[in-house]
Amino acid sequence: MLPPEVLHEFSKSVINYKKTGYSILELPHRSTAFMDIMAECTALVKELCRIGDDFEVLWMQGGGRAQFGMVPMNFLGPNDVAGYIDSGHWAAEAAAYAMMLNKNTSVLSSTKAINYCELPSINLKLPAKLKYLHLTTNNTIYGTQFSTIPDFKVPVVADMSSDIFSVQRDYSKFGLFYAVAQKNLGTPGTTMVAVRKDFLANQQTYIAPAFSYTKHLQAGNLLNTPNVSGIYVTLLMLRWTKQQGLAAIEKNNREKAALLYNAIDANKTFVPHVKKTSDRSLMNVCFTMNNKDAEARFVKLCEQEQIVGIEGHRSVGGFRVSLYNAVTTDHVKTLVEIIEKI
Repeated sequence: MLPPEVLHEFSKSVINYKKTGYSILELPHRSTAFMDIMAECTALVKELCRIGDDFEVLWMQGGGRAQFGMVPMNFLGPNDVAGYIDSGHWAAEAAAYAMMLNKNTSVLSSTKAINYCELPSINLKLPAKLKYLHLTTNNTIYGTQFSTIPDFKVPVVADMSSDIFSVQRDYSKFGLFYAVAQKNLGTPGTTMVAVRKDFLANQQTYIAPAFSYTKHLQAGNLLNTPNVSGIYVTLLMLRWTKQQGLAAIEKNNREKAALLYNAIDANKTFVPHVKKTSDRSLMNVCFTMNNKDAEARFVKLCEQEQIVGIEGHRSVGGFRVSLYNAVTTDHVKTLVEIIEKI
């Protein structure tokens, strides 16, 4: 969901961007105007994440799978070792991509055997000479989320695609973190990557330029034609996020999630996928129903209130309610009223 203010501002720019006479959809990707958009995006990411000049920020194409491949391509030589935490579907895919490229990749902890109904342990004794540890901070399909990340003695690579800026974090502790834009950052087709310079210095040199973080940086994020309009939406979302403030956003997200989880826990017709409350996601509330007739009625009542798209991922079924930053408390209260009718 995008905030109404962002949709309104973007709609104006589609007709006439900053009174230039052309649309944001027509803006040349090498124009000064677009350079200004990218520069402000980068500055806002650094400000919101409280990271400094020891980090580089890239604006890239594609989604999470592109990063699943690029991370091991950039940082794993034939004899290097990487560790992965398997906390859900996308975390498992990230590990699988790395394993295709490097036989030494290891899954260090997983809850696949219990259908990812809780988080795997990350209080681990790490293998010697680990190049990096990869984890997914929020698991959309199963509804789990790491609220805190321990301090590891190795660089941590984090996929934050579905919960970036949803809570306050110490982003400086990561070697690299990335987020595809269609959750809290904007629209599909754009990916933000932030990488610490000392970690980037370990990049392999034999990969093709299109897959090299360093080459993208050297080209000023213009090695491939960037998603101009998508990055502009991200700029609007970053401005909105700054205006709201991360503390206020986190407080609001915790209140929304508590409202919904409390309603589900109180109604025996609903079965939450994640029982352990400390592991529950603030972004994705996943549950099933123990009565098929009630399930059909629930869907119908939701549709009457224009609540759509809450079906669970095709791999697990049930329901998934996404509470991304732009979802309001009033939206959640409407859903809670429906749950209380079932």
